[in-house]
Amino acid sequence: MALFSGEGWLFLLRWFHFLAGITWIGMLYYFNFVQTPFFATADSPVRTGMIAGSLVGRALWWFRWGAMLTFITGWLYILHRIGQLGLLGFFQTSYGWAIFIGGIIGSLMWFNVWFIIWPAQKVVIASATQVAKGGQANPAAAPRGQRSGFASRTNTLLSIPMLFFMGAASHFAFFTPGERGAKITMLIVFAIVLALVEANALVGTTGPGKKMLGTVSGTLWGGFVLAAILVILLKLIFP
Repeated sequence: MALFSGEGWLFLLRWFHFLAGITWIGMLYYFNFVQTPFFATADSPVRTGMIAGSLVGRALWWFRWGAMLTFITGWLYILHRIGQLGLLGFFQTSYGWAIFIGGIIGSLMWFNVWFIIWPAQKVVIASATQVAKGGQANPAAAPRGQRSGFASRTNTLLSIPMLFFMGAASHFAFFTPGERGAKITMLIVFAIVLALVEANALVGTTGPGKKMLGTVSGTLWGGFVLAAILVILLKLIFP
């Protein structure tokens, strides 16, 4: 196989997609499994020093650009496959549907990184830097940081079904796409499920959904439950 043939191009896309994805999800898990629990028990000067001292800023750089490269290479890969199989042919296969579902979940996670988490963290970093220089904290920093935390925990939750469907595309053909009406039904149901998950991240600060996202274990369990719900829905709609 020539490296710059059609298959070679596809291999390079997958390789860079894996490298970027590992960087992105690795940083996501670092923030949620290590940094956030540490910050919850650390003294305020320690938190401020880590934020203002650019440790958090550097981690966020790798985090957001890992997300961007994952997003770009992932959709280039999907579009390449659609070009090979044709749009109708792509969605006639379990592979096409599984990788599409995984790609949409990943795209929502990318959206959260660039349009929810990163803008909020810029406010938090600027506030911490101001405090480190002897100034006053920005009163908007705390609520923006909380919203960023909910979005980050939501991305952790979403990563579980996302990785399941990405892996299932090539290794676990557990359903057979049905007629056009069933496909439309699945798209609608899938959109509703994702909208509910995203609304829980963006709207309000209390409730059962927020309580679930309040702990690492609750977030992980929520991710596995969401994956199971999507699998069951697929099997019901595409028996």
